[in-house]
Amino acid sequence: MDLKLLFIANLLGIICYSCAQQEGNDCIKANAKSCGECIQVGEKCGWCTDADFLKQGEPTSARCDELESLKKKGCGVTLIENPRGSKTINKDVEVTNRSKSGAEKLKPEDITQIQPQKLTLNLRSGEAQSFNLKFKRAEDYPIDLYYLMDLSFSMKDDLENVKNLGTSLMVEMSKITSDFRIGFGSFVEKTVMPYISTTPAKLLNPCTGDQNCTSPFSYKNVLKLTSDGQQFNTLVGQQQISGNLDSPEGGFDAIMQVAVCGDAIGWRNVTRLLVFSTDAGFHFAGDGKLGGIVLPNDGKCHLENNMYTMSHYYDYPSIAHLVQKLSDNNIQTIFAVTEEFQPVYKELKNLIPKSAVGTLSANSSNVINLIIDAYNSLSSEVILENSKLPEGVTITYQSRCKNGLVGEGENGRKCSNISIGDEVSFNISIQAHKCPKQGQSETIKIKPLGFTEEVEIVLNFICECSCQAKGEEKSPICHNGNGTFECGACRCYDGRIGKQCECSTEEVSSDDLDANCRRDNGTDICSNSGDCICGTCECKKKDNPEERYSGKFCECDNFNCDRSNNKLCGGHGRCECRVCICDANYTGSACDCSLDTTTCLASNKQICNGRGTCECGTCKCTDPKFQGPTCEICPTCPGVCAEHKECVQCRAFETGEKKDTCERDCSYFNLIKVKDREKLPQPVQAFPLMHCKERDANDCWFYYTYAVNNTEKEVHVVETLECPTGPDIIPIVAGVVAGIVLIGLALLLIWKLLMIIHDRREFAKFEKEKMNAKWDTGENPIYKSAVTTVVNPKYEGK
Repeated sequence: MDLKLLFIANLLGIICYSCAQQEGNDCIKANAKSCGECIQVGEKCGWCTDADFLKQGEPTSARCDELESLKKKGCGVTLIENPRGSKTINKDVEVTNRSKSGAEKLKPEDITQIQPQKLTLNLRSGEAQSFNLKFKRAEDYPIDLYYLMDLSFSMKDDLENVKNLGTSLMVEMSKITSDFRIGFGSFVEKTVMPYISTTPAKLLNPCTGDQNCTSPFSYKNVLKLTSDGQQFNTLVGQQQISGNLDSPEGGFDAIMQVAVCGDAIGWRNVTRLLVFSTDAGFHFAGDGKLGGIVLPNDGKCHLENNMYTMSHYYDYPSIAHLVQKLSDNNIQTIFAVTEEFQPVYKELKNLIPKSAVGTLSANSSNVINLIIDAYNSLSSEVILENSKLPEGVTITYQSRCKNGLVGEGENGRKCSNISIGDEVSFNISIQAHKCPKQGQSETIKIKPLGFTEEVEIVLNFICECSCQAKGEEKSPICHNGNGTFECGACRCYDGRIGKQCECSTEEVSSDDLDANCRRDNGTDICSNSGDCICGTCECKKKDNPEERYSGKFCECDNFNCDRSNNKLCGGHGRCECRVCICDANYTGSACDCSLDTTTCLASNKQICNGRGTCECGTCKCTDPKFQGPTCEICPTCPGVCAEHKECVQCRAFETGEKKDTCERDCSYFNLIKVKDREKLPQPVQAFPLMHCKERDANDCWFYYTYAVNNTEKEVHVVETLECPTGPDIIPIVAGVVAGIVLIGLALLLIWKLLMIIHDRREFAKFEKEKMNAKWDTGENPIYKSAVTTVVNPKYEGK
């Protein structure tokens, strides 16, 4: 083993303690060598400063663990180093409450819209510190508005309408604030080809025909911010249109100069509005190459006599560069553009925070209404932004806006629809995940976009423990002063290793070190459960803080003892050096044998009912007929079937006398249903069982078996009842009807037959009498003829 490599690994805390390391205790996995390293792991980690805390074989890093684990291991609460973060508010001026009609007149610097203004946070790794930030939009807050106008030839008619903008806008803005200032600037294009014509005549008058235009220029600051609206009208009225060749304009150059030339423009620390008016697109970074300009825009002020003089030298600024400068100088931009270029500038608006886009009429006649509407839109929304965070620091926002609306994530940074006098709040949480590489203090700032006010936050990082300040340098505890004794452990000087810095990396060879770490001159170093550090075994640590190796050669552990019921030492003892030390009344290698006989007492107070012996708290029945935990159950004894009949009936078929109390009275056995009688289990020697056949109230038979398997009672029951088959009604009815019909037909036939016989007999009798009768052949004396003859006397026979 290379001693120097091992020494470096020990210092860096990267010795592998488990080849199959899983998710576990972060405090242990960090392998912290000092209190400072320990508290940076997370807020749950603490460091035990008790000098006698470590057991033989345990490394110094075992002092770092979760607080509860340290207490369980015997470290006193007062000896655990566990510093906590804190919050201190250094400046907390209340937000301003005043009205426009009030008598008091405050300077801009005396108006407060955000609270608190300064605070200090002491951050410990993993522990967040939170505070509330309050914002209230002040009434009658001063406004500076700078009107930046495109003076290319296409904006000629717009210039006429803007000449009276000063006084008109003053009147409208007076309804919002009593402290309003306005300025004016203009732009055209870079004064090089191909953006403009560089012929001498075109440089004097770039317009065609008889149009009288001024010489082209990049950007001109015509009027510094002023409260004199008439002066605005006068100076703007003196402006002339110019011209250029291409359609996109050089407006980005102008915006950059307006943003960074604060003194020349006259910006105050108040609401700053920039109105950008044009009817064309824009050039941006990279377009300068067309004119041979390759140097990136430097973002600095280059105004001489209110004219931008470096347009031919520096390229156009990029959009990101503009966003940065506008944000740094708290300028809110209003793009007043014609309908044709609305889509382009709306995309630009999405990239520039706190900006708005308004549709400018063809001649700029609606510019005042556009400005008022855009200002109301911008001022009704507050968006918080923070400066660059130190490495390892995160910040989260939660907004509490009007009407109880709560925002999280990115929406937690902003509130909308805020009217003058409305108050909103933000809960801001800052968390450090590690200490910075240089210094232990950083400053960040949080401010609402478009406002000059900000909150200054000083971040102090807790990177060391308080006990380190009390450390004893060159302590005799650390092997004659070879280290500093701090927080209960030695911090060795360079060239020294070991718990007490007792070894020198140059004096002791690795072979000597390894020999001291082999048990009984064996081949395994530290029993393969530790590392040999300075001739002493430092045992590996487990993810589970309750499990640990120990011993001079790490030969012992407290987790490799025998188990019972999946519990170490059966839950009735402790594991020491891989051997179970059992509690009272328990014995066995896994402490799974109870010496208590109370569990073997039967209901008759006899041990195992007199039919067995009590071994480890469990009855071993000597009579094979008896079973159960106390040898009281006899599955094959008479009466078993009748005893369990009602419960089997209610459990299997939901019938019987115990149907309503089945769950309460009949849950003492496991019920298993089978399809037919052949599936029922058969008796075996190990587990006697009784075959039962019982009849229910409906004269149906059901079959089941009852057995006791160890302590479990089992009933196998045939799932279908065997009931006597009832009469088939249809055949019976059909038979009865058929019988009645047949009997009726038979009776009719008999009656007919009798009548035929009777008639034949009468006829024969008649024939016989007829034959025997002797009738007189003379006339009947009482016979009278039915014929009457009448003779007409007058008839002469003619």
